[in-house]
Amino acid sequence: MIDPSRLPLVRRLSPQQYEVLAYLTVGAWNTVFGIGLYTLGYWLCGRRIHYLALAIPVNILAITNAFLCYKFLVFRTKGHWWREYFRCYLVYGGGSLAGMLLLWLLVTLLRMNPVAANILGTGIVVAASYFGHKYFSFGRKTVPDGKRK
Repeated sequence: MIDPSRLPLVRRLSPQQYEVLAYLTVGAWNTVFGIGLYTLGYWLCGRRIHYLALAIPVNILAITNAFLCYKFLVFRTKGHWWREYFRCYLVYGGGSLAGMLLLWLLVTLLRMNPVAANILGTGIVVAASYFGHKYFSFGRKTVPDGKRK
């Protein structure tokens, strides 16, 4: 597999810039992956499986895909598989609930157009999720010398 840090453009980025760019790239990939997987599943099984029931295994696979990409390409952590995997689910679940609440608040209280409210809410949730994954899902303890382990 190609190490992204060896690419010329990536070498010019600071570690923080790389992390944010990698996070957004993985998020875009995972969106395409999840939509494609759901579409394929619906095409293959849509008449036999309820569309909401189909979303359950697709979301499990999409979150697992995102977890693996975040772990190896974005935050590059070692060990703690199950803890990070569980925490990744918590951040995704919290993000989903926050997104629905934001959508309701923006449409009901601020009378925003639902599409505009969804775009704004999604942007807020994506930013919050980055920090959730960085410091909670894949957070590592800082040792006395200031380095993360």
